[in-house]
Amino acid sequence: MFDKRYQEGAALIDSTGEVKDSEVESDTGVLIPRGMTRWPLPDPMRMALQQARRAADSGEVPIGAVVVRDGKVIAAAHNQPRAMCDPTAHAEVLAIRAAAAALGRERLEGCDLWVSLEPCAMCAGAIVHARIARVYYAASDPKGGAVEHGACVFDQPTCLHRPEVYSGMGEAEAAELLRGFFRERR
Repeated sequence: MFDKRYQEGAALIDSTGEVKDSEVESDTGVLIPRGMTRWPLPDPMRMALQQARRAADSGEVPIGAVVVRDGKVIAAAHNQPRAMCDPTAHAEVLAIRAAAAALGRERLEGCDLWVSLEPCAMCAGAIVHARIARVYYAASDPKGGAVEHGACVFDQPTCLHRPEVYSGMGEAEAAELLRGFFRERR
């Protein structure tokens, strides 16, 4: 049970992210200040979404990625397969390449990858080989994703490395960017 002093002037967030009345008493949930309807996005996810907007502005599918080490951004990229005439120029691959170059090594142990969409099988494979510690992605991709959908790369017994995975932060914004991009092209 929550301490009464934390319930005054606060609201309870349920497991779906919905704001409940401050009078709700529960053994689960998180108290937040009244009037706050969602947690602020962490800076790396905001940057990944900015990269996704850059991709959309240049006619690419709006996906952005950021690599962070020790709380510091070391690389950021957006989708560029068309611009680079390279089908492997996904945001994650480009960010991983830039981070490896910045650090001067092929393994990115201790690094986190923040991306606006669930990585595909190719990008999940690159994440494994780079030894990324944690992957944070905004929107799920039931058709092309390979983390919680499709190949579920990190769950395979032959997977060489399994990063921690966190999803859903910035999901609504990332999904709307994608929907808007494809709506304009139909």
